[in-house]
Amino acid sequence: MFELIGGPEKRDIVLTGYSESWPAMFSQERERIVGALGEKAFRVDHVGSTSVPGLTAKPIIDIDLSVFDAEDEADYVPALESAGYQLGVRETGHRMMRTADRSVHLHICSAGSEWERRHLLFRDWLRTDQADRQAYAALKLQLAQRDWPDAEAYADAKSGLIAEITDRAESWAAATSWTV
Repeated sequence: MFELIGGPEKRDIVLTGYSESWPAMFSQERERIVGALGEKAFRVDHVGSTSVPGLTAKPIIDIDLSVFDAEDEADYVPALESAGYQLGVRETGHRMMRTADRSVHLHICSAGSEWERRHLLFRDWLRTDQADRQAYAALKLQLAQRDWPDAEAYADAKSGLIAEITDRAESWAAATSWTV
């Protein structure tokens, strides 16, 4: 199941160099999320390209929020809506909310889920491995030159390399005993 609330959106893919302001922006959003949810926010992590120093990124702060059960929207969506987030994506095991100006994407998953693990592993591996960080940046820059019907098409075009990088990250996780 995948539902794009409001349907597909045509958006230009604009990439910028890493900004030292992104961690502070994440911290502000983290406070807003925890303020809205309290103990229901099991984990609030900065993920995505803005969480990897030196990586080219769309200037959108991606955040993973781990809750007890992502499928139980009544437990967290109203509080996050009151804090200024809007529901944008609904899919099995994952919801995505965002700010009205689209500068923050809040990915909600269940604590201990594969979704949570995969995003944190990918982030940690890119923070560690310069070659994969550079390959990912190069692909993103190449893809940003195209005209995409929507942001989902751009994201889908990165999936092959993301899968390759994730395989290397899994090997690294096993060798180093990496855990969430």
